[in-house]
Amino acid sequence: MDRRSKLIEILKTVTKQDTLPEPGDSLFDSGLLDSFALPDLVSALEQEFSIQIPDADLNPRKFDSIERIEEYLDSRN
Repeated sequence: MDRRSKLIEILKTVTKQDTLPEPGDSLFDSGLLDSFALPDLVSALEQEFSIQIPDADLNPRKFDSIERIEEYLDSRN
């Protein structure tokens, strides 16, 4: 499974939704993510991709869309 597929599965699990917005669309504006769900997303990303996400990076803008999450993951590798 490629990284985007893994990311989509994580988002579906965290949001408890079967469908997600387009990769560039806001996950927060769509109501799928909020400040309470962000720590769950970050924890799942850390576990799946074997990374550590520092508290300083817990900015919703960095995790606002599938594309932004992928960009963030690129910056961590």
